[in-house]
Amino acid sequence: MSLRKPASFTPYFTEQDADQVRAAFLAAGGAEGYRSVSELIEGAVLREVRRLQRKHNNGRKWVPVKAGALRPGRRTLHEEGRA
Repeated sequence: MSLRKPASFTPYFTEQDADQVRAAFLAAGGAEGYRSVSELIEGAVLREVRRLQRKHNNGRKWVPVKAGALRPGRRTLHEEGRA
């Protein structure tokens, strides 16, 4: 887990998924060494980032992207092609 927290993200979950994240943390988080739900989410995201690096970037880290470079929030239904 990151020891320093210079930047933050706010992930969005459906209510049902958020319920499951909280349930997983309460049921097994302590046994797995997670001290908070944030640590659980961070661990999951960083594992996925490493998987994507292996699959799409020859296992190397990408060039960092600074805060503010991504558009905030979820994509609209129109952007997803569902409107």
